[in-house]
Amino acid sequence: MRGGALLLGCLLAGTFAQPVRAQPAVPGQQDALQLLQRVAQAAKKLDYSGTFVYRNGSQSETSRIVHVAGNGNPAGKLEVLDGTPREVIRRNDEVTCYLPESRLVIVEQRGARRTFPALLPASLAGLTEHYQIRKLGTARIAGFDSQIVRLDPRDPWRYGHQFWVDRQTGLMLKAEVFDARGEALESMLFTELRIGEPAPADALRPTVVSREGWQVRQARLRDMRDDGRWVFANDLPGFRRQAAMIRAYPASNPGGEREVLHWVFSDGLAALSVFVSPLREPLSADDTEVKTIGVTSVVKRAIDEYLVVVMGDVPAETVKRFAAGVGVRVK
Repeated sequence: MRGGALLLGCLLAGTFAQPVRAQPAVPGQQDALQLLQRVAQAAKKLDYSGTFVYRNGSQSETSRIVHVAGNGNPAGKLEVLDGTPREVIRRNDEVTCYLPESRLVIVEQRGARRTFPALLPASLAGLTEHYQIRKLGTARIAGFDSQIVRLDPRDPWRYGHQFWVDRQTGLMLKAEVFDARGEALESMLFTELRIGEPAPADALRPTVVSREGWQVRQARLRDMRDDGRWVFANDLPGFRRQAAMIRAYPASNPGGEREVLHWVFSDGLAALSVFVSPLREPLSADDTEVKTIGVTSVVKRAIDEYLVVVMGDVPAETVKRFAAGVGVRVK
């Protein structure tokens, strides 16, 4: 869900039937939910450009972003300005990543992860089952008056979120993820922003002038109609399968391909991804330990002759518990 998450997606569920539980009403929750629905639409329908900063602990990264709504044919560009140069250009469902230092271009279809400021799904149905949602005060971000909306998790399986929303257009200006103690784990915020202004003709072009001598990797994607031999059994509330696909990447041998199975589970805000591929070498004890970087937790498991990787922007224990429920169907 991060500014850099789109880049991560370039370099790189059974459905849970959970009973609907009656949750205590939160004063003003419906009003806050309606505002979030407006936020979800604004990120898709508005033209905007600007600079935002991603912070994760002591680390920070500045990116330049352009989004063109395009009358139903959206396009955008994300350019990382710090450290190793990276660019991501999205046109409809095609995502192209440029890595100049590696002289590498990666092309994928249908990026799976939402990125700032488009962090919310089109449908927010069921979100109040797992989060208490309420409006707080107001604040000024990048020269815009914003309304603060807070989402507190109802259980320990997900993080909390706080959003700063432009009061005039509904565009998200700042987002923050916090843990069970209320401490901020990461944040993204605009430092400079223009809304509604037409982008220059060359705004979506890569800064790379020529691809001559570059390696181009075209990743193919196709939907997976059933889970085959894989089963997902656990009691985590709310994480329902959103997508199942097969990603095919060029292999080292000429004309070959490497296939990775990919499932996405989500509660509407937090998301978990499961990747399955052939196991190339045995895992060490360290490999199977849960590792967390910022808000992203990752764990690996070896099942039969396959490598199973579970990752998500959720607490470490959530990833660990979900991974424990992944297995193969008994014939």
